[in-house]
Amino acid sequence: MSMLAIILRTANTRRLRSGDHGPRDASSLTHGGRRVIFVTAASAMPFAASAQVSTNLERAPTLTIERYSEDWSGLADPGNRKGDWAEPLKYLPLSDDGAIYLTTGLEARSRYEGYENVNWGASPNDSYVWNRVMPYADLHVGKVRLFAMPILSAISGTDRPKRAADATGIDMLQAFVDVDIAISGSDSLRLSTGRKLVSLGSGRFIDRRYGTGVPLPFDGFEAILTGKTRRFTGFYLQPVDTRLRDFNDRRSRDKAVWGLYATQWLDAKHLNGFDAYYIGLRDRKAVFDQGSGRQLTHTLGARIFGDNGAFYWNLEAAYQRGSFAGHRSEAWGAGFETGYRFRDTLLRPELALTADIVSGDADPDDPKLGTLNPLFPNGKYFGALSPIGPRNLIHVRPSTTIHPHKDVAVSLTGVGYWRESIHDGIYAIPGLLVRSGKDSDARFIGKAIEFAISWQASPKLNLTASLSAFDPGPFIRDTGQARTIKMLGAQTTFRF
Repeated sequence: MSMLAIILRTANTRRLRSGDHGPRDASSLTHGGRRVIFVTAASAMPFAASAQVSTNLERAPTLTIERYSEDWSGLADPGNRKGDWAEPLKYLPLSDDGAIYLTTGLEARSRYEGYENVNWGASPNDSYVWNRVMPYADLHVGKVRLFAMPILSAISGTDRPKRAADATGIDMLQAFVDVDIAISGSDSLRLSTGRKLVSLGSGRFIDRRYGTGVPLPFDGFEAILTGKTRRFTGFYLQPVDTRLRDFNDRRSRDKAVWGLYATQWLDAKHLNGFDAYYIGLRDRKAVFDQGSGRQLTHTLGARIFGDNGAFYWNLEAAYQRGSFAGHRSEAWGAGFETGYRFRDTLLRPELALTADIVSGDADPDDPKLGTLNPLFPNGKYFGALSPIGPRNLIHVRPSTTIHPHKDVAVSLTGVGYWRESIHDGIYAIPGLLVRSGKDSDARFIGKAIEFAISWQASPKLNLTASLSAFDPGPFIRDTGQARTIKMLGAQTTFRF
């Protein structure tokens, strides 16, 4: 379903918006984390526009979602330490010269979600609590690093069948090895292999599924060439099938992605620039309104992004072609996000507008497929309430956010959804068909509204709540149950 997602950003998050995973200032553990900025969840939309920004309210300041991109080596200098209780755990020297050191940390999150009229009344009401704990250890030995993050997860309060995103018991969420190789000048090459959370660019094709109970890791390798003004990432990845029992997660045999993602920054702070990318996909069990079968796609895309502190923008477009069930496929998508922050005005309001269009199949009787495959988008694609995903979709979302306190953000968002093609259905985020398009010529899917509030109680503790509703339009009424979906969400996240 389409709803508001508010995302918590810190000053360092702007670097993520431009795709920069560079080191953070270690001293910001206690100081940089108190300054928070909230914006609408652009990266949660299909071609909506934001770069690599987290799509959740719960992000703790200066601390990343994947954790491995944090750099705490600055704490080797006692002058950089501010006396925070966590500092000894962020930098533990294991050799006299500091070439070997260990970083540790943890995330503990509990999230309640309560739904009324699931699938517009076609499925039973549902409520549950997702719980997870994710400790990590990051060992640096010269130019080599070993990173490990187990996950302990569970779901309670519901009797429905458990899904891959609900719980995985005890398992290894991330475990990989990096090797850094100096090339010339300021250029360096990082080779990485193993299991890790990955988000490329805006995350609209490959993202971490962070907002659900269990994030989505990938097995594979990356080669990342980085310079002062550019970065190139080559990769081959297979998603991991997360399962309910302990230590039984395995890489998928049905899906794989590969490609090259390039970023050119236009300023020293990496706030402005452009991306270009190619991503290939193999999916042996793809499902569309037209049918199911093996799919091979090749996606070419480009993105322009910028942020001058008050005004920000992000425009992206992609073209996809390949084959599906032995026949040709051709699809596309485009969109933008723009927003303005009134930084010197009472309550520091922010206005934003996101719009995107994602192709659907124009003729179900023609074997050629026209529906875009978004590959592995985020699990909370349009916000807390997300029963539909980025296939065959036109989406417009204005939003406004105010800050009654420097650590509190309150946001209201309205959303309208239409089918791009009236001959195609609507889909869930994982790609399953939600409603077929064969029984309705209506284009309008429905409208949604979401109210959300987030309080950064401390640099390590975040509390959020949201209230959402999705009112069905003519297409939903034509194709089955059509009651208003309502959702209440509440979450606490502790991270150090």
